[in-house]
Amino acid sequence: MIPRYTRPAMGRIWSDEAKFRAWLEVETVASEILAEDGIVPHHAAEAIRERGAFDLDRIQAIEAEVRHDVIAFTTAVAEKIGPESRWLHYGLTSNDVVDTAQALQVKAASTILRDDLSHLLAVLKTRALEFKDTPTVGRTHGMHAEPTTFGLKLLNWYAEMLRNQQRFEAAAEQMRVGKLSGAVGAFGHIKPEQEERICARLGLAAAPVATQVIQRDRHAYYIATLAVITATLDKIATEVRHLQRTEVREAEEYFSEKQKGSSAMPHKRNPITAEQISGLSRVVRANSQAALENVALWHERDISHSSVERVILPDSTILADYLLAKTADLIEKLVVYPARMKKNLDSTGGLIFSGQLLLDLAEAGMLREDAYRLVQKHAMNAWQNDLVFRDLAAADPEISKLLTPKKLGQTFDLQRQLANVDAIYARVLGNGEGHEYGP
Repeated sequence: MIPRYTRPAMGRIWSDEAKFRAWLEVETVASEILAEDGIVPHHAAEAIRERGAFDLDRIQAIEAEVRHDVIAFTTAVAEKIGPESRWLHYGLTSNDVVDTAQALQVKAASTILRDDLSHLLAVLKTRALEFKDTPTVGRTHGMHAEPTTFGLKLLNWYAEMLRNQQRFEAAAEQMRVGKLSGAVGAFGHIKPEQEERICARLGLAAAPVATQVIQRDRHAYYIATLAVITATLDKIATEVRHLQRTEVREAEEYFSEKQKGSSAMPHKRNPITAEQISGLSRVVRANSQAALENVALWHERDISHSSVERVILPDSTILADYLLAKTADLIEKLVVYPARMKKNLDSTGGLIFSGQLLLDLAEAGMLREDAYRLVQKHAMNAWQNDLVFRDLAAADPEISKLLTPKKLGQTFDLQRQLANVDAIYARVLGNGEGHEYGP
């Protein structure tokens, strides 16, 4: 069994306690680096490390008076440190601390999301291999098209999630940056090499250039990537919802023995998990619009982005974590009905092989336009009068003149349509370790 991941862990990353602890760590490391360079006294840096602490209620009480969260924080911490606190926040501006600490929070959130992505990929790969050779009808515009396998549906989702994983790694790396370059990003009080050392000790890279804030294109890319990931989850959930419809019933969500689907209709088995995934993914997509609006700030900084990020960063990462886990559980427990798939595949009496019949007649010498008209005539007759398309084709003298019974049997051969499934799997799974082949 693939291990589960604890959902509350993501929420704790965005708590006030965690935020202020990240702020304090940035302040402490900055004082230590500056002490190494003889700017801050060593005993002051040691005092900040040893006695630096805070009380949430005290921060909130101070903020109610001064209406500035960073000043409230530094004041509350200074009360714990004592006289050496005059070296706290030395050479820094508010967003040196806030943006760098936020990068630490995003880094922690990304670690959880990285595990979530790996978990879902493992589930999708396992089930794609399980149903590799399970035939089902492919649908375009909601209508029967040509045969495929249920495994190919899952494999397609797996390959898409691999791309999402690659996108996420790039977006998370772009967010793994701090800045301590001062009020307008010009390093008026500390040096670039000191910023680099502070960031490195925190496990971050230094933003090559910044204003008072890290530029918000990074944040927009990160949230937009989460939006793309959850859009894929919505895609998966939407397919499950369609397949669970009474008229289709090829797959359905796991329904426990004591579960109830409707307060009024005891027979109902509703796709509630898939509907939750589809619904909540809309919130993440909406958040990506807000993240894009945050890119354009006035001059070297305004705070129009700040209040937005207090909502969209926690909400988007928490929702992505939740939705990845729900989707993995949905697919891992998905109940699949191969017999029903075969019944639906056969339900149109061979109409799904009309394209192959068209090709075989053209190959046998009939003009394509003539072949299309002939095949479509029998297809429409079978559709409108509930007849068997294969029987109509076999009884047509124009067709039998060109295609022997053996050849016609090959036209309607399901395995002929699915002969390249193994090749598709080889493309996607490559060396068997799940690495995508090609772009």
